[in-house]
Amino acid sequence: MLLKVRITLLFSLLALLILLLVCGSVYYISYRNRISDIRTRLTNTAITTSRLLGESGVFDGGLLRKIDSATAMAMKAKVIEAYDSLGKKVYWYSDNPSDSIGMGKDALGTVWQKKILYFTRNGKDVVACYYRCAGHGQVVVAAAFDEDGIERLSHLRRVLSLSFIGGLLISVSFGYFFSLSLLHPLRRISDEVNEISAKNLARRIRSVSQNKNDEWFYLSDTLNRLLNRLQESFDTQAMFISNASHELSTPLTSISNQLEVALQRLRTPEGYQRVIQSVYQDVQQLSNLTQTLLEFAKASGTSRGLDIDLVRIDEILLSLPGEMVKTDGSYSVTLDFDRLPEHEEELFVFGNAALLFNAVKNIVLNACKYSPDHHAIVRLAVENRAICVTVSNIGKGIAEEDREKIFQPFYRLEEDQSTPGFGLGLSLATRIIKLHKGTITVDSGVDAGATFTILLPGGGIN
Repeated sequence: MLLKVRITLLFSLLALLILLLVCGSVYYISYRNRISDIRTRLTNTAITTSRLLGESGVFDGGLLRKIDSATAMAMKAKVIEAYDSLGKKVYWYSDNPSDSIGMGKDALGTVWQKKILYFTRNGKDVVACYYRCAGHGQVVVAAAFDEDGIERLSHLRRVLSLSFIGGLLISVSFGYFFSLSLLHPLRRISDEVNEISAKNLARRIRSVSQNKNDEWFYLSDTLNRLLNRLQESFDTQAMFISNASHELSTPLTSISNQLEVALQRLRTPEGYQRVIQSVYQDVQQLSNLTQTLLEFAKASGTSRGLDIDLVRIDEILLSLPGEMVKTDGSYSVTLDFDRLPEHEEELFVFGNAALLFNAVKNIVLNACKYSPDHHAIVRLAVENRAICVTVSNIGKGIAEEDREKIFQPFYRLEEDQSTPGFGLGLSLATRIIKLHKGTITVDSGVDAGATFTILLPGGGIN
């Protein structure tokens, strides 16, 4: 079912319920007022008749009949009957001589007990009441057909029925146009989204509302943020593929050229050894690059499928000094654990130990590589239940315009092009930290060194 049809039906159903409630309430109140009015009038008639019958010296039955027949009342087919304590009819009047209520002894006994009784008979409203006058009690019955009241109710019923049908038709019409108006921004947003493809990801959805608290503005803004992430992902992927192809083709081309030159003529064993040594270095570089790319691809996914467990961050950091010496004998690391918390449980984080170690190792490796003394300082602290790891060094630092770019794959500063590396270390570390719901930032200045800060949520990944 189309959404606009569902909205129209829902709107119409709501209007239907409101109309039923209003029309039903009006008719019910009018119906109860009619009954109350006719009963009051019949009760007054019965009491008046009983009082007049009590004045036997002034009024007799014949005179009362003349009075009742001459009295103009807005009631039709009027019947008045009076019964004494023995159940004998002592007075009777009817607009139509054939009409009679005919109260039996059981009914009269009920009236004597309850004092007043309301009921209907042959379409007439009937009131039977007990009245005591001049020491004698009697039951007076008054009945009539409320033609005017019933006619007014019938007229009201027709008016309410027409109003109900008209209101329902109007609500359906308004509901349909309301649904079209409500869904028009959604249709426009959908059309704009359909026109966006991988070739024009730079296009953004125009907001249908300038009110930042409006749901349509929130939807447009959310989709635009999604497009920003998609564009960033596509740009990163395109740049990654381009740079990876270039980095992979360089050692392969070198290997191919060296082998081709070596095969052009016979060489001495020493010459072949030099060629093999050079090719071996290129193969090593190619192997290191391939392994790094595999780790990069692994860190670019999600935490699903990874071996996640409680890991002590200080135990990971303790392995860094030995790892740096294995990488390069001139590299050194100082660990500063002076701000450790009292409870060791605060040092645990849910994550993959190998990936976390790789991330921190790449940052420390960069700090040692680009520091004049090849030394890095690693500090560990817990702040507001978050694990904070800082890696700092001394040196020329990083310019402000390059601080965000250094986290991009294969990005290297121009002055560092001669330094061995692929430009993947920081990017790989960033992806691993994000995979563990953490953040990484850098604070640096020209000739002031650099400080990388890693924040990881203590207690695990949500």
